[in-house]
Amino acid sequence: MRAHLGGSSRQSLVAARASLDVAVKGADANSASTLSAELFFIADLLDTNIAVRRALTDTSRDAKSKDVFINELFGKQISSHGLAIMKEISVMRWSSAKDLVQVLEQLAIEAEASAANIANELDRVEDEIFTASRAIAGSTELRKAFSSDAKEAKAVLVSEILKGASGSTVKLVSQLVNSWRGRSVESAFADYAHSLAARRNRVIALVKVAAPMTSAQQDRLAAALNKQVGQPVRINIEIDANVVGGVSVRFADELVDGTVSNRLAGAARALVGSK
Repeated sequence: MRAHLGGSSRQSLVAARASLDVAVKGADANSASTLSAELFFIADLLDTNIAVRRALTDTSRDAKSKDVFINELFGKQISSHGLAIMKEISVMRWSSAKDLVQVLEQLAIEAEASAANIANELDRVEDEIFTASRAIAGSTELRKAFSSDAKEAKAVLVSEILKGASGSTVKLVSQLVNSWRGRSVESAFADYAHSLAARRNRVIALVKVAAPMTSAQQDRLAAALNKQVGQPVRINIEIDANVVGGVSVRFADELVDGTVSNRLAGAARALVGSK
């Protein structure tokens, strides 16, 4: 999220997002969207229940006791993927117990972004979220309506405003207008936009080559990356004069450098080290 997280919480967010990657790898859009709903459900529960939040972030409790607690609390309500993520998160360290709520919300948004990406609608969802934010922020009437506690009335209003929008957009905006968490309209939508962008960064590959790739080469590379990530990956190709043969691919936090220049540099380092 855009909100500040302490050092321990930032590290836990990185690990939690890796757990989400595993959960959505190879999933269909419906499964990813279901996982998103489960994570939103847990985030809302923890936001209002300090005792549960503290129990999950208590470092004096061992992993086994937390597993039992999570199974008893959520075992009949969420999927195996949701349970696995919660069990992994429960043993992570947090600068503040409240940070867990923020991270769960981010994971939930990213899971829905994954559903949109699988359906090839992530660009559309980002555009629609931006349009919705402008519409609500720019209207006194809508601001007032969405600040109420009337969930059913807000659901109807969201449907009217987002008629014809992607299902993922409707789900995200519906969740947002019922979970302001003390944020302004602008701040809440900015958080959601930030999380959507964070997921996009995990499905975009920056490819550096010395010369343009043919369509067939791009297709083969895309297929290989799609298989590795488990969902559609967008390829951005950059021509780099420093690349000597081969290809350098960076996506998410991974760098796969198969260029000749990199192999030569590695050989040079090995030679220096052997003297």
